[in-house]
Amino acid sequence: MKTFITAIIFGLFGAVAVSISFAMAWPTWVMFIAWVSYYLFGKTVLSSLKAFIQIGLGILMGVLIQLTGGVLGKVIGTLGFPIAVFIFIGSLAYFARTKTLNNIPAWFLGLIVVFGVHPPLAPLPILQLAIPLFFGFLFAWLNDSAVEKVNAQKTNHSLNQNH
Repeated sequence: MKTFITAIIFGLFGAVAVSISFAMAWPTWVMFIAWVSYYLFGKTVLSSLKAFIQIGLGILMGVLIQLTGGVLGKVIGTLGFPIAVFIFIGSLAYFARTKTLNNIPAWFLGLIVVFGVHPPLAPLPILQLAIPLFFGFLFAWLNDSAVEKVNAQKTNHSLNQNH
């Protein structure tokens, strides 16, 4: 029965998240990247905040790669973009050595988001990517909290029956 209730919770939160995403015209897959990140990077508010920040920095890096690649492309041609990628991706080796910005997979998730969505390179469309990311983390936290609450109630119920 516990698995059935967990399945209901998963399905409910997934359905609500997708419905909201569709209604708001968000890229649903971006929301689910954040949802998965919640589970991959620690299942806490603090670990989620750190991952959110680094995904955001990955998005910013993607924008900078595109802008730098465009400028270099005007000067040196088709090698401009690969050189921009080399410079920025290479810088991740230095971020990996820090205590707070060392989650390289989160940086790459941000790159995936910006290169997958291809938003206009303007502040508002870039900042709007934070919305489905935030809600992805929120839905994951709500989903996980609901499952944990059900599991805790089942455990307490089992303990009470044994006494």
